[in-house]
Amino acid sequence: MSAKLKQLEEMLRPIVEGLGYEFWGIEFRSQGHHSLLRVFIDDAENGIGIEDCEKVSRQASGVMDVEDPIQTEYTLEVSSPGMDRPLFRLEQYEAFAGHQVQIKLRMAFEGRRKFQGLIKGVEGDDVVVVVDDHEYLLPFDSIEKANIVPVFE
Repeated sequence: MSAKLKQLEEMLRPIVEGLGYEFWGIEFRSQGHHSLLRVFIDDAENGIGIEDCEKVSRQASGVMDVEDPIQTEYTLEVSSPGMDRPLFRLEQYEAFAGHQVQIKLRMAFEGRRKFQGLIKGVEGDDVVVVVDDHEYLLPFDSIEKANIVPVFE
């Protein structure tokens, strides 16, 4: 996790949790003069609605305006993780063992950067994924992006 992401998470996590939500994760995309800060919140019991996102957004905006951690223009988005929820921490991979996942690595591992398979679990700092009957231990630090693949029945 970059120093900027860590700083933003340390600033925003207490706000989200103080309002009674689970801090799911954070994305920050610097796009020249305009950036995007996306905060994912969750509530396992009640789900997340627009009102929940607005409430967190108002509180987060106030703190961001005072602390001013992003020097350029940016858009703040507060969102639920959704059905194709992104995974940010090892504990989330552990919790979603048995689910299908799409993973994109920062650099190629065994000749590839993209994997789609079943999360088997976590071993140390590695995510264990089964792709076409082959088990991969993917180093957590090498994962650029990962999302659960929704199942529609």
